[in-house]
Amino acid sequence: MEFCPKCGCVLIEKTKNFGCPRCNYKAKGKIKIESSEKIETKPEIGVIIDNDDSVFPIINAQCPKCPNKEAYFWTSQTRAGDEAETRFFRCTKCKNTWREYH
Repeated sequence: MEFCPKCGCVLIEKTKNFGCPRCNYKAKGKIKIESSEKIETKPEIGVIIDNDDSVFPIINAQCPKCPNKEAYFWTSQTRAGDEAETRFFRCTKCKNTWREYH
């Protein structure tokens, strides 16, 4: 992108050449206009690996697959920032993982 040397306005394409829309300056030759965009990746949802269980707190929670009543617990922001966090649980016995939305 190039700017007018007289007034600083962005040069635009006029008929066959480029010029300033404010002060009628005309550029000699062609002007190269480039644009770019930086795209950032979103962080992944917090999933734990079997060896990482021991760092999470254990709470009383009924496993939906077995009769065990203890589970590891963690939270993660899986939706928009103004909405509540999602609570994840992993059974201490059968390693079943489930979540609760609130």
